[in-house]
Amino acid sequence: MESMLNKLKNTVTKVTADVTSAVMGNPVTREFDVGRHIASGGNGLAWKIFNGTKKSTKQEVAVFVFDKKLIDKYQKFEKDQIIDSLKRGVQQLTRLRHPRLLTVQHPLEESRDCLAFCTEPVFASLANVLGNWENLPSPVSPDIKDYKLYDVETKYGLLQVSEGLSFLHSSVKMVHGNITSENIILNKSGAWKIMGFDFCVSSTNPSEQEPKFPCKEWDPNLPSLCLPNPEYLAPEYILSVSCETASDMYSLGTVIYAVFNKGKPIFEVNKQDIYKSFSRQLDQLSRLGSSSLTNIPEEVREHVKLLLNVTPTVRPDADQMTKIPFFDDVGAVTLQYFDTLFQRDNLQKSQFFKGLPKVLPKLPKRVIVQRILPCLTSEFVNPDMVPFVLPNVLLIAEECTKEEYIKLILPDLGPVFKQQEPIQASNMILLIFLQKMDLLLTKTPPDEIKNSVLPMIYRALEAPSIQIQELCLNIIPTFANLIDYPSMKNALIPRIKNACLQTSSLAVRVNSLVCLGKILEYLDKWFVLDDILPFLQQIPSKEPAVLMGILGIYKCTFAHKKLGITKEQLAGKVLPHLIPLSIENNLNLNQFNSFISVIKEMLNRLECEHKTKLEQLHIMQEQQKSLDIGNQMNPSEETKVTNAGSQQIDKVFNNIGADFLTRNESESKEDGLQNKHKRGSLTLEEKQKLAKEQEQAQKLKNQQPLKPQVHTPVAPVKQTKDLTDTLMDNMSSLTSLSVGTPKISASSTFTSVPPMGLGMVFSTPIDNTKRNVTNGLNANMGFQTSGFSMPVNPNQNFFSSPSTPGATTMTLGTPSTLPNFNAVSVPPAGTKQTQQRPTDMSALNNLFGPQKPKVSMNQLSQQKPGQWLNQFVPPQGSPGMSSSVMGTQMNMIGQSAFGVQANPFFNPQNFAQPPTTMTNSSSASNDLKDLFG
Repeated sequence: MESMLNKLKNTVTKVTADVTSAVMGNPVTREFDVGRHIASGGNGLAWKIFNGTKKSTKQEVAVFVFDKKLIDKYQKFEKDQIIDSLKRGVQQLTRLRHPRLLTVQHPLEESRDCLAFCTEPVFASLANVLGNWENLPSPVSPDIKDYKLYDVETKYGLLQVSEGLSFLHSSVKMVHGNITSENIILNKSGAWKIMGFDFCVSSTNPSEQEPKFPCKEWDPNLPSLCLPNPEYLAPEYILSVSCETASDMYSLGTVIYAVFNKGKPIFEVNKQDIYKSFSRQLDQLSRLGSSSLTNIPEEVREHVKLLLNVTPTVRPDADQMTKIPFFDDVGAVTLQYFDTLFQRDNLQKSQFFKGLPKVLPKLPKRVIVQRILPCLTSEFVNPDMVPFVLPNVLLIAEECTKEEYIKLILPDLGPVFKQQEPIQASNMILLIFLQKMDLLLTKTPPDEIKNSVLPMIYRALEAPSIQIQELCLNIIPTFANLIDYPSMKNALIPRIKNACLQTSSLAVRVNSLVCLGKILEYLDKWFVLDDILPFLQQIPSKEPAVLMGILGIYKCTFAHKKLGITKEQLAGKVLPHLIPLSIENNLNLNQFNSFISVIKEMLNRLECEHKTKLEQLHIMQEQQKSLDIGNQMNPSEETKVTNAGSQQIDKVFNNIGADFLTRNESESKEDGLQNKHKRGSLTLEEKQKLAKEQEQAQKLKNQQPLKPQVHTPVAPVKQTKDLTDTLMDNMSSLTSLSVGTPKISASSTFTSVPPMGLGMVFSTPIDNTKRNVTNGLNANMGFQTSGFSMPVNPNQNFFSSPSTPGATTMTLGTPSTLPNFNAVSVPPAGTKQTQQRPTDMSALNNLFGPQKPKVSMNQLSQQKPGQWLNQFVPPQGSPGMSSSVMGTQMNMIGQSAFGVQANPFFNPQNFAQPPTTMTNSSSASNDLKDLFG
């Protein structure tokens, strides 16, 4: 690696030293920058050729340098002869201007160390290309070393040399005198140019038809640089000391021979004994046969033989050589036409450019890039010719690499992208670019696409020409994958939508919808749902083609894996739009079937997705219920307290509560069955739900059953016991109560009854509206409850005071009818009513406490009515007690203990007026005795 770096360093240093020493101090360096050594040319390949650029314009040039060190071995007069010869050739070349002659851009400049002049950019000399690498840098550049001439290049190159000689012979009346491969230069475009006019001879009578050219005798004592190359020199130069235009044609024949024989001339000349060599050569030429020209193409072999003829008059002239069939090759003719293109008018150019695409595939790429492409791009300055030139340029671009395209073609396409005048030409340019859009987007850099290519597409979508809009819409899907997403979303899609809405052409509208449908896959799902689908509802026309385009976009979005339509969009926007469109009268049967098919697919997916969602939700709810039931099966402390309260209630009510619960359960089951029968047949979803509930219940049954605590009911006391003392003791605290007399309405009924609070707990709800309980007095007797609420409280005893924490007040509402008591007198209307206070019911807390024996329903039924009631009648002389209070308490006892309706025994017909406050307990006792017999 280090050796390679050192070698490269030495090469660069050597080249830099050569350039510096060669042109140091030469006036050429004031205006031109000299680059690297690329080739050699001229007589004896004495001129070194360097790359260069003009400092002011950065124009590329070739710098020819003759280093005077090459002639240090000669005497001074010989040096002067050599310098004079070189100067004469460059000066003559500078004065001549012709496409087939090397163009001089800066005249010869001389310094102490060198001669230098500048020409058009040069690739190499023909001698370098044919393998003569004398005076070239070492190592030889691969560009020259590997260079191979194509047939079309050879043919057209020789044709160019012939045309150059024709110009010299016919127009300038000059003999070149040294036509060799060293004096034929290939410029950067591949054209063959003539240089080396060191030994040219002008006519002494240019005005006459038969020019005369003086000739100098060959002087072997002169330096080789002061003599022409004898291997390419006609025999008459040496043998007869004469020259004419035919002498150059002989030299042309030797060049043709050398081109087809790898640079070797037809004869080798001994410069020491040149006369003998030419005499021998003359004999060989007279016997020259086809076997000596086997490497020369057959179609030109006879012409070469004529050119090498010993007799000058037999040789074809330059003008005749340009017309031989060998040069009628289509490639050579095409290149020749390009060289004369500036002489043609627009009509001729347009006809030529139209036929060029058929010729280009037959030409080598190097020839196309070097020779044809520069000529084509130079025509972009003519706006009328751009539509004819552009297809050929883009055809060449397809064969170029991306780097070649960016370097050679794209810089010239920039102005064409923006061309808008004339309008007809601009429209044609848009059509051509749109047809090759994939090529442009593939090889053009992203920045240039954004700045030049995409604006041209937008301009095409907004063009007034329907044909351009249609073409643009048709080809956009072909290169949509090459457009960056922001440009497509923010610039391209809005213009397509605008073209669809504003156009009056049905074809443009349909193509817009088709274009949108094809580029959906390159768009984001939410952009399609939020922007594209709502746009479809804005399209005003209802033609079948438009409707089918709308349906196509919906179907593509619906069926695409990446896009898709949500069920909310389907239900809320898509189906409400599609269903009315499906019944348009313009649709035929097939189109209607297409609509219905898509609608059914959407409905099926909508049903499937939503049903799946609901099923999943139902499963989650069932799982939650099972978790809740599991939690209930593991009772907490609160549940235990509630069970304890339920046990106390069971002890209080004994058989009554059991009877109530048993009957209520049976009736509730019957009601549930009746309700189920009333509901009629179940739907499929209800049956599925019921089946899942049964499966869940079965799972619960399979679990380990919980063993509830067994309570042994206490056997009722059969012995009849007098409860009068107990009742009177518990009610002794009520003697001080004073009940206010309510106002009597006109109908002699109570308008209000003071509410009374009572804390109560039931473990099982009892339907009081469906139950009648035999109370031991009358089968039709009952107590009515008037609107009270009794929530369960696990921390509460059966009977408790209203002030007990956690107790819920039971409000006794006013019954619809109240019994009248005729045994009680009504005070006068003017009597002042005492203020009512809340009744203290604390005395009832221990009414049926656990220390008192229970009375069963059987015991009550065995007693007589009077006997049962006497148990509640206070004895004579007991503290005063209001009969109304006592009646209220008894009513409450019946209601709370038995949960029955109001006793119809208290008939309003038996009592006229409600009682007022009673203060005499004995009168109350007497009234009760009279009342119950």
